Amino acid sequence: REEHSKFISRMKHLFALFVLLAVTAAAKDAVRPNIILVMADDMGFSDIGCYGGEIQTPNLDKLAANGLRYTQFYNTARCCPTRASLMTGLYAHQAGVGAMTNPTSTPGYVGHITKECVTIAEVLKSAGYATFMTGKWHLTENKNKLAGGSKENWPRQRGFDRFFGTIAGAGSFYTPNTLTLGNDPITEFPKDFYYTTEIGKHATKFIGEHMVEKKEQPFFLYVPFTSPHWPLHALEKDIKKYQGKYLEGWDKLRAERHARQLKMGLVDQRWPISDRHNKAPAWDSLDEAKKKEMDERMAIYAAMIDSMDQSIGRILGALDEYGQRDNTLILFLADNGGCDESGLFGFERKKGGKMGTDSSFASYGLCWANASNTPFQFFKKDNHEGGIASPLIAHWPDGIEDKDKLRHQPGHVIDIMATCVDLSGAIYPKKFKDHPIKPLEGRSLVPTFTDEPLDREGIYWEHVGNRAVRSGDWKLVANARFRKQEWELYNLKTDRTERVNLINQRADKAQELKSMWEAWAKRANVLPKPQKKPKKNKNKK
Repeated sequence: REEHSKFISRMKHLFALFVLLAVTAAAKDAVRPNIILVMADDMGFSDIGCYGGEIQTPNLDKLAANGLRYTQFYNTARCCPTRASLMTGLYAHQAGVGAMTNPTSTPGYVGHITKECVTIAEVLKSAGYATFMTGKWHLTENKNKLAGGSKENWPRQRGFDRFFGTIAGAGSFYTPNTLTLGNDPITEFPKDFYYTTEIGKHATKFIGEHMVEKKEQPFFLYVPFTSPHWPLHALEKDIKKYQGKYLEGWDKLRAERHARQLKMGLVDQRWPISDRHNKAPAWDSLDEAKKKEMDERMAIYAAMIDSMDQSIGRILGALDEYGQRDNTLILFLADNGGCDESGLFGFERKKGGKMGTDSSFASYGLCWANASNTPFQFFKKDNHEGGIASPLIAHWPDGIEDKDKLRHQPGHVIDIMATCVDLSGAIYPKKFKDHPIKPLEGRSLVPTFTDEPLDREGIYWEHVGNRAVRSGDWKLVANARFRKQEWELYNLKTDRTERVNLINQRADKAQELKSMWEAWAKRANVLPKPQKKPKKNKNKK
């Protein structure tokens, strides 16, 4: 009897210990937030309402009103590198995607994320998170456009439990190429299929099914929209909201957006708006036919952002349905500035088609991109502020006490991984699947939630010959497209629109920053650059 009593006592003790551990684990999961990371594609700094735009984005505006807006957050100036940095917490070249997804043998430019890095999904999955993705991947070589390249670096192979989206970059919103569910291609599309809507629908589906099956498990959801990247494809109901609203042109639009930004405190009174780009004509110089055409292009672009906001609203509705809004950190940003790579007035690759439909493949052009990036100069690919400045909204009722506040600490997409690691309790690995992992480059943004500073020496950029470094208020930048790659120096505290080049007045500061950039470029796989293949001599037999 005595032995039996001791056995029963030990079993009761073990059971109590088990219950305590289970309760502790459940409590730990309860306070760890869900994390939703939403990204727009080719969207300028001023396009959404809470950053000065006139486009209707009520869901994003509400998130900002009940959270934080960052005024000095940065991307890498282009889609693939931003996604690589965002997913890995490394500079893009360290992750293997220093340019695009064209494969080379040079370490910083292999055209896919390498095994020397880990994704947010891989790290959070190891900490017990469920991991989902809906949207654009674009982080693997696109050797075959329809096949999407090797599956080794597809989302399901890089840490995501569930995936719906496109493997490659831009394409039709009605019949997107490389559309995939899990690892299986989707090639048939119903008549009412519209990619932006479907991204939101699948995100809500993943949330709903997870909450029914594993409610206590926190989740990470990555939602990289393709909106508003060309082609200009939008639903007629959304286009109608904006038709005729842009007939007063880009000059007035830039002035109106800048005035709202000043009133909001997003930009400083000391920074005059940048000049209209020197290639862009004054709106009043256009004839009426061209004005009407350009109004239509911008209306469709606006409708694409409007549609994205509607899909974000569906995701928020799913959180509300399952009581998850308060304990979910939502971050919204853009992968680069407005896109000028389509000529002054935009292109049309399908002659005779109706813009907005699948019979057209059009873009909105440099002039409107200049307005999208208000108040900054230059565009996607450039390392001046117009190419790299991103909105960042942070919303988390349980973790962010301040509402409708601005944060001015400079941040970068490399900081998203560090933030997720910080909040999830995950451990960023030194080795993963027997591969050594490069040390994390980013800083957690969590201190900024309470308006604390971030401690860092500098932030760095390089893309297709454009390069920059920011340290404190000082920025050294060179442009390969418009300025012949000559270094320029700006004090962003007094001149974030980069109008007064101080390179001659502060040669000492310029040299200091140049040395920092060169040391980083060697360390971060920016150098060496891939060797260009020699052109074939057509006359040689």
